[in-house]
Amino acid sequence: EEGSLSPFIRLQEKKKQAKLMQKSLEVKEEAFRERMKVINCRWRDLYAKEAQLKSYMENSEKILKENDQMPIQALKKASKDRERTMQKENELVKDKKKLEALRNKHQKLRSKVQKYSIFNKYLEDVVEISQFEEIQEVIWRYRTLVRMLKDLLQAQQGNKEMSEQAKVLLDQYTVEKEAEILQRKDELVQLQLRLDQAQKDIILWETCWSDIQSTTAEKTMQLGTIKMAIFNLFR
Repeated sequence: EEGSLSPFIRLQEKKKQAKLMQKSLEVKEEAFRERMKVINCRWRDLYAKEAQLKSYMENSEKILKENDQMPIQALKKASKDRERTMQKENELVKDKKKLEALRNKHQKLRSKVQKYSIFNKYLEDVVEISQFEEIQEVIWRYRTLVRMLKDLLQAQQGNKEMSEQAKVLLDQYTVEKEAEILQRKDELVQLQLRLDQAQKDIILWETCWSDIQSTTAEKTMQLGTIKMAIFNLFR
């Protein structure tokens, strides 16, 4: 969302995060102080127990030297106390690291808030000279406009895709029709050639028919003459 929002909107988000982080940090600092009190008390107890254990160990060494025996329970107890001490020290180190990380994060958020404070001032000036009453109304209006712009861009993209699809279909239809027109032109040329050939054949056959009619008339006249001659001979 940060990609589409302006810096002064991110400022509001960062300020909100900073407040939440500040509150969380205060809670954790309070818990850390309480834990430190408990740990300090435990440290005092451990120091006291360590002194007691040291005294006990010294007495045990004396007893060991005297009767060459060492209480096993005391060794186990000392080992457990050492383990608990090491565990508490590790927890203390972890808590310190967490606290340092929270402080660094809080400092970064403060730096961002300070960096974007100019946009907050700009928004305050906008509210003073506009019909808006609060900065949040300006942000809501801006988000609405961004959403409307996004919808318009999507609609424009959809129309563009439909137009491109229609253009592709039109190009395909044009290519098909041009191919069909070329085919019809070829057929027309073939028909024209056949018509020309037929007209040539008609002229040829008309000439032949004229020759046949002339020959027929001549033969008819010859036949008539022969008939008249035969008729005269018969008479």
